[in-house]
Amino acid sequence: MTLAELEFQLKKTGIFLQTGSFITHLQTSIPGVAEGIGLLYADYPLLEQTDFTDFHVSLAYPRTLRRWFKPQVLFLFDGKPPFKPLPLDQAFPMFEWGLNWCVSSHANHCLIIHAAVVEKGGYAAILPAPPGSGKSTLCAALVNRGWRLLSDELALVRVSDGLIIPLPRPVSLKNASIDVIRHYEPEATLSRRISDTMKGTVAHMKVPADSIARAAETARPAWVIFPKYQAGAATRLEALPRARAFMRVADNAFNYSLLGVRGFETMAGLIDASLCYDFTYSVLDEAIETFAELKPPVSLM
Repeated sequence: MTLAELEFQLKKTGIFLQTGSFITHLQTSIPGVAEGIGLLYADYPLLEQTDFTDFHVSLAYPRTLRRWFKPQVLFLFDGKPPFKPLPLDQAFPMFEWGLNWCVSSHANHCLIIHAAVVEKGGYAAILPAPPGSGKSTLCAALVNRGWRLLSDELALVRVSDGLIIPLPRPVSLKNASIDVIRHYEPEATLSRRISDTMKGTVAHMKVPADSIARAAETARPAWVIFPKYQAGAATRLEALPRARAFMRVADNAFNYSLLGVRGFETMAGLIDASLCYDFTYSVLDEAIETFAELKPPVSLM
């Protein structure tokens, strides 16, 4: 579609966008959302109207005077707003954050961990970390150096068999990370910067086409690595006891308690199958070299 065609379709009946195993019906008349979709989702499948959709979402102007005075945007899920409105300029980031909320709140056939996930050779590295750790910067660098993106934000560990379900969507970059990735990979496609959000200045990086084309391919967990960017620090990969890793991953899980026994068993299986590390870095090239040397557990080979 041209941008004009996309804007018309989004406004009229919406689009059915497939990201990994999820289908989202999106409607909006806000140009900024169409701009972001056209730039970052051009390689994703669009479906014809379907009998089943995972998420019905829309982004709309509030029906108040705020539509004209300091305009705002609402994220609607099944016609209802789960969040307060944001400034209109943040409409596309709000779509991304809202879609993360949809998955993390409803995909309970998986253990959901706040983590980036990358894959090579069929083996997945799970990178759980709090905001400000350099997780997304490292993830963006890895997927521009031969690793497949499974997710930047949500590790989906299937309860039935412990495999990682891909959810490749644009990588969220914040503040200094935006320029770091622009210089590290000049060919990467980034959205325009949005300032003064709840996360500071944000931009999103387009997912490599190969990661999108392989979105139906699950991966086996092999490494759980807790990354931390520290300016000037030497690159260090340090083994972490599995018991400590279990507790730290559980702290980063959205639905561990909700799943009860199944959550415990899935988490235990994930940790048992993985080599666990703390990882400190300050130079991306050194980080990439360290990841290139990772070997999967002997039990998986």
